[in-house]
Amino acid sequence: MLRPALFLGILCLLATPLLAQPLPPGAEARSLRGEALYAPELSEAVRIGHLTRLEEARQLVYANPADPEALIWWGRRTAYLGRYRDAIAIFSAGIARHPADARMYRHRGHRWLSVREFDRAITDFLQASRLVYGHPDEIEPDGLPNARGIPTSTLQSNIWYHLALTHYVKRDFDKALPAWREGMKVSTNPDMMVATSYWLYMTLRRMGQDAEAARVLEPISTEMDIIENTAYHRLMLLNKGLLTEADFGQASGDALQDASTGYGLGNWHFYNGRPAQAMRVWERVLAGGNWASFGYIAAEAEVARRP
Repeated sequence: MLRPALFLGILCLLATPLLAQPLPPGAEARSLRGEALYAPELSEAVRIGHLTRLEEARQLVYANPADPEALIWWGRRTAYLGRYRDAIAIFSAGIARHPADARMYRHRGHRWLSVREFDRAITDFLQASRLVYGHPDEIEPDGLPNARGIPTSTLQSNIWYHLALTHYVKRDFDKALPAWREGMKVSTNPDMMVATSYWLYMTLRRMGQDAEAARVLEPISTEMDIIENTAYHRLMLLNKGLLTEADFGQASGDALQDASTGYGLGNWHFYNGRPAQAMRVWERVLAGGNWASFGYIAAEAEVARRP
């Protein structure tokens, strides 16, 4: 059974307001345009699967309350149901119990990013980066495994990736750039390399460093063995001129659903001198409703800044 002190601590955290601006009942966040955001609807099969695995994770915490791994999975499984505020509270309890565990800050920071609390996310990612400094990197297990069952990211690559992304959506490219470069150092497989390169490339283009951005494209090829980051890979091939907009089919039309592809296509239009077309694509991303995805958050940030 979960020890009373830890259980009560988590309950207190769950009851603590996490936003200066109150949320409507049931809302997880507010968009950058002030709209209330609610947990996404899941199919019955997916919802039941997530609930089953969440209960398994919770039972492991009850049985092993001092195990940081058990707490991390409780938080991760909670977030997969769209309950980001509850996940933040669980990771906060984990930080209180394991303040030197970088994983707690990395995962809480991710969920602060999901709910648009960017400054809190940055604080957590910076703390995580300090805690892993000088330590060997480690594979981060997948909660939602890819088709091959091969994890493609590491603790350190995820820390730098999420830190850089948070700076990026704040439009603080000067801080995003060095974080992407640190991320490139620990992006040691094709999937992480292409994902980090994608955002690094866009950051450089936004900063007007086109020659440096072109160098980021040099190692990108059609022969890369990509397991899960196919959208980023295809967008990099588009930027390199090896694919055209037509190769994305309906992704360039009204049926746009994939937020990652949509944001990248919009950005491609933007830095090639077509800002109005970029804005139309980003608006279609927001119509898709996948508000916790990174492409959606980035598109939301672009639209929210529109005069």
